[in-house]
Amino acid sequence: MTGGLDSKQKAQWIVQAAQDKKAEDVIVLDVRGISSFTDTFVIATGNSDRHVRSIVDGIEAALGQHGERPIGVEGREEGRWVLMDLNDAIVHVFQREAREHYGLERLWGDAPELELATLGPGVARSGAS
Repeated sequence: MTGGLDSKQKAQWIVQAAQDKKAEDVIVLDVRGISSFTDTFVIATGNSDRHVRSIVDGIEAALGQHGERPIGVEGREEGRWVLMDLNDAIVHVFQREAREHYGLERLWGDAPELELATLGPGVARSGAS
């Protein structure tokens, strides 16, 4: 963990920041048992390249308030799939078509999905009907 943050708390801040920017279908996968490089994957969907970049900017700003900065951010310019490396959390923000094409939820199907309601008050899955 970076900056002494609990990975579950960090996931909560990431999810809340994404939802504040109207991200859809936000999920958190617990990959601790199957990944040596991170604790959680946060996957979210934006409706356009601008929306994807806005979500990423919101996550960066929210974590910056807690002294956290990404190790790296890839794909921001194109805005179809932006990957943020936050050490113990990897964030993937996709446009819908790219998310469906790459299917990370299927690739990491052995990873349990963290129930967002357990992450804290005010955090709920968005885009679900």
